[in-house]
Amino acid sequence: MIEVFKYSLKDMVRNRWIFLYTGFFLLVTISLLALSNDLIKVTISMSNIVLILTPLVGLLFGTMYSYNSREFIDLLLAQPLSRISVYSGIYLGLAISLILSVVLGIGVPMAFYGIFTSEALIPFLVLFSMAIVLSIIFSLIAFLIATRFENKLKGFGLAIFVWLFFAVIYDGIFLLVLMWFKEYPLEKLTIGLTLFNPIDLARILILLKLDVSAMMGYTGAVLQKYLGSGLGILTIITSLAMWIIIPALMLKRILYKKDF
Repeated sequence: MIEVFKYSLKDMVRNRWIFLYTGFFLLVTISLLALSNDLIKVTISMSNIVLILTPLVGLLFGTMYSYNSREFIDLLLAQPLSRISVYSGIYLGLAISLILSVVLGIGVPMAFYGIFTSEALIPFLVLFSMAIVLSIIFSLIAFLIATRFENKLKGFGLAIFVWLFFAVIYDGIFLLVLMWFKEYPLEKLTIGLTLFNPIDLARILILLKLDVSAMMGYTGAVLQKYLGSGLGILTIITSLAMWIIIPALMLKRILYKKDF
């Protein structure tokens, strides 16, 4: 697995799309820092970009890389190597390269502008952590999709739909449910539905640390009230961890049953 990981990582860091991804974050971060010296405002602006872009890139790039690596994967599986080792090594190469893009594109400019000595340090670290977690979650879902569906068109279509669902459609359905049942106590329902969307979980955790409840809407207000404590934050972190564990177990099951 380590040898496959090394090869995959070397291949990824030479990929032009990774350079473009890193360059985009660098450009946006430096531009926001040039426009404002308030690191809290820059963190808030970056959170809006990170919560949309990292899931999208994780899904599309992960799906594309998985399909493009299929012949290489088949060659490796013809050797006395386990399926888990091969896929784990390739996935880790992808995930680490996406994480490095976030580190270089966001972390380096913010560190240069003194984020580690400012009052925005905690919100920034939460934002930084959520960017990494979302990259891991959605690139893992991308591998799951590409492994499950042989047809590239179907795989890319499903990857785009997954991003649209979690980034846009889910919140619309959520809002409709709250409107339809507004006469009933919805606190538990709101908390429960939020746990099924990793983007919402990341957004709520960031906004809780930014202490800008006015931007949170109904969902954030409920979480501020009921889950703003240490137990609430632990619940969110546990839910995000489950978004990594469950797709990983599903991918493992598919790999054992799949006929290569």
